[in-house]
Amino acid sequence: MRTVHLAALLLSLLLASFSLTAQESDRVRPFVLAEVAHTPLDAKLQSVKTALTQAGFSIAGEYTPYSGSHILVITDETLRKKAAASSMGGYGAALRVSLTEQNGAVQVSYTDPQWMGNVYRMAGDFTALSSRLQSALGRQSAFGSGGGRTVDNLREYHYMMFMPYFDDQVELASYDSHQAALDAVEAGLAAGKGGVSKISRVDVIGKDESLFNVAIKEGAGADAPVMKIIDQAEMRHTAHLPYDLLVSGNKVYMLHGKFRIAQSFPDLTMSTFMKISDAPDAIEQSLKMAVSGQ
Repeated sequence: MRTVHLAALLLSLLLASFSLTAQESDRVRPFVLAEVAHTPLDAKLQSVKTALTQAGFSIAGEYTPYSGSHILVITDETLRKKAAASSMGGYGAALRVSLTEQNGAVQVSYTDPQWMGNVYRMAGDFTALSSRLQSALGRQSAFGSGGGRTVDNLREYHYMMFMPYFDDQVELASYDSHQAALDAVEAGLAAGKGGVSKISRVDVIGKDESLFNVAIKEGAGADAPVMKIIDQAEMRHTAHLPYDLLVSGNKVYMLHGKFRIAQSFPDLTMSTFMKISDAPDAIEQSLKMAVSGQ
């Protein structure tokens, strides 16, 4: 009888362990660590670029927000077409790959297509994109959220009660046409208005929608000082940057700053969030200046 009880106990423990493992595998995190490279950043950057282009990705833009970091904005035809299938899907028309010096090595990371596709409520599956990135760059582990998020939770993600969701976007400007909006954004970014400059532009295929990735260099929402405060984990969240503008139809939008920051730092403590309490509004003001057309 004892043997029967022991076998039943072992079986229940095994099933519980399997259930927990299955639940964990269903959870998504914002970033993927491709590898930790023990080569100089510049040398590793060249091999990463080569691997991405050989895998069919194009590099839309590059950004060095601060010393010891480099970010690539990447896209491909699949992403640009997927973006057209969803409302405001243009936010997901590009992914980001980062290289960050940390403890004498270089962390190569990228935004997880599964996280990005679901947090931006895009239609379709992103497994193939994830597999291509894994084949090109590697996949040691996912990080950026201790407990991760289920897909259902992620599609309704917000930091906490009364905080903005994906669809609580900020309209920055409105113009007479899509082309007029594009022209105004291009001109404002070229002039560096608001301390904001252009890194990349990705045009959605089959829809009047364009994603601009931008550098913010001035004010309380500037990239470097904000990241110095919030990006303190061992695994760096460098691929949180750069911020985005979306020209959809004749209007220019941005994701609410409190959503945009929190979706990259879902485990950020409230005490740390309060240290950058001025950043979301400052980012909005900078981007409004950049696209005002005045």
